[in-house]
Amino acid sequence: MPKRFVVVSPDFPDLPRFPVGFELAEALTVAARQLHETATPHSTLRTAVRLAVHILPGAEHAGISEIERPHHRRTIAWTDEVVRSAEAKTTGREHRLWTTPVLRVEDSEAGSADTALADAGLRSALALRLRADRRRLTVLTAYARKPNVFDEAATRIGRLFTAHVSLALESATTREQLTEAMRTRDLIGQATGILMERLDIDAAEAFDSLVRASQRENVKLRDIARRIVDTNKHDNDA
Repeated sequence: MPKRFVVVSPDFPDLPRFPVGFELAEALTVAARQLHETATPHSTLRTAVRLAVHILPGAEHAGISEIERPHHRRTIAWTDEVVRSAEAKTTGREHRLWTTPVLRVEDSEAGSADTALADAGLRSALALRLRADRRRLTVLTAYARKPNVFDEAATRIGRLFTAHVSLALESATTREQLTEAMRTRDLIGQATGILMERLDIDAAEAFDSLVRASQRENVKLRDIARRIVDTNKHDNDA
């Protein structure tokens, strides 16, 4: 049996490039581990686009965008400036991903709707929905410079990969929210303690004072608390 050679990514040394068969299962396991080791949603997305060009057959570039109704698009992770340039000029075909999980561009030079891709030298694209709600859509798109690159096999692999990305992104988002909640709780606790000492009031009265200030100034409670803590620190350092 002839020996099979596997090209390994220098960014992810445990990950074969464009894996198939049993190697695909191993590669997705490695990719899932890499994604879940990221610390923030932003780092999850940056890792995802780098992984995409190694896992999705034929992919040369990748980007992740947020699309808000009606027609606002923002690229939030990308492998290179080619992606940013192309996505900045895209006409908005990805809006269809609210109703379908996948969109493929077989050849951007074959129609007038994808001139932004053709102008960037990108002939093929595979857009995959990561998550969606009524107002916001998050999309991972892989690109190639040759036409007809992304077939049904690439699409199936892409959907498997984006399932892992979506899970890792939800996990990172939850961790970030919990961390922020803990920081906010600590900040409000510090501000409450400062008001108790300054005004000679109990904890409930101090917290009510924070809430009233937040409502009066139409400012978030944590921002009111941060202002009090920062002012107190400045007074103590003076």
